[in-house]
Amino acid sequence: MHQYDLIEYLALAIQAGASDLHLSPGAAPVMRLHGKMTPVTEEVLDANDVRELVLGALKDTQRARLEQELELDFAIEVDHLGRFRGNACYCMGRIEGNFRFIPDSIPELADLGHGPTVQGMCGLRDGLILVTGVSNSGKTTTLCSMTQAIARSRSCNIVTIEDPVEFVFHHGSSIIRQRQVGFDTHEFARAMKSALRQDVDVITVSELRDLETMRTAITAAETGHLVISTLHTTDVPSTITRILDSYPKDQQEYVAAQLSHCLKGVLCQHLIRRADGSGRVMASEVMMVNSAIAGCIRAQRMHQMPSLIQIGGAQGMHTIDDSLLHLLTHGFITLEDATAHARDPAFIESGYEKVRQAQAGGKRR
Repeated sequence: MHQYDLIEYLALAIQAGASDLHLSPGAAPVMRLHGKMTPVTEEVLDANDVRELVLGALKDTQRARLEQELELDFAIEVDHLGRFRGNACYCMGRIEGNFRFIPDSIPELADLGHGPTVQGMCGLRDGLILVTGVSNSGKTTTLCSMTQAIARSRSCNIVTIEDPVEFVFHHGSSIIRQRQVGFDTHEFARAMKSALRQDVDVITVSELRDLETMRTAITAAETGHLVISTLHTTDVPSTITRILDSYPKDQQEYVAAQLSHCLKGVLCQHLIRRADGSGRVMASEVMMVNSAIAGCIRAQRMHQMPSLIQIGGAQGMHTIDDSLLHLLTHGFITLEDATAHARDPAFIESGYEKVRQAQAGGKRR
């Protein structure tokens, strides 16, 4: 018999400053605290405990859907505690659950660690903007922060398509319609096509999950709409490659030409544990499409992109290695973590050594 109910487990995790709570049979409740998996309590939950805790958070219709589809994304709101994005699934025939805390307010882009270039993306009127990264890298938070910034800064019609709805937006100077897949619409692509008939200016899509959604997003971006979405990729070249590889071979050249025209920017982000263990800090790669990068996309020369991003520093671009080196030399992250996330670990090591030598020389003088 479990010691606490779900709300109490969530409260313990939030009080500790965790981002996620995981419930698995045969293990103690575990929270992700500053990127590290940490037990919430010492008790070990059995399969019945986890099943009871997870199903207790679901409505009857959600329970039926979980039984039928064997996995479920959902959101719950707990009085005096906040909103959580939940995922329930079966593992070896037993139910497991994961819950991610969603803060009451949407953070500002600057507070997340983004600079003026990302803020500037919010001023675009059309095209495709992609926010990418691995799971638990803050993509959704950045996506929502950008959407909220747009809503505050100008008057437009914004439609979001989410699975599930996490942050709840305030209209600001705009109208924001939030649609949840599985509740307000059956699928991403269908909701996007519907949005194009709703006098929409901005479409925020929580993820380009399938080919049809990608195809519709590119079409919308080409026809005068601003589309912002996410992908599970780690850097700019892999983002472009991921999109092209989703299409049949005989269509990839045409899609590359489409992307070179409608893609406006790519932001790839990583959350890395701080050197002092007090939390996590963002490292990022930022690319804005200029004529050189557009030509690179059309010719599918992805290996040239990091060099073009470095050359584009005056336009606010930077590579992941530039970002990591900056965080390392300012003491935010360790050398081990910097090299682990780097495209070119030798660049990080040599750059760090140069800084250390310069600092040592300055002290001697």
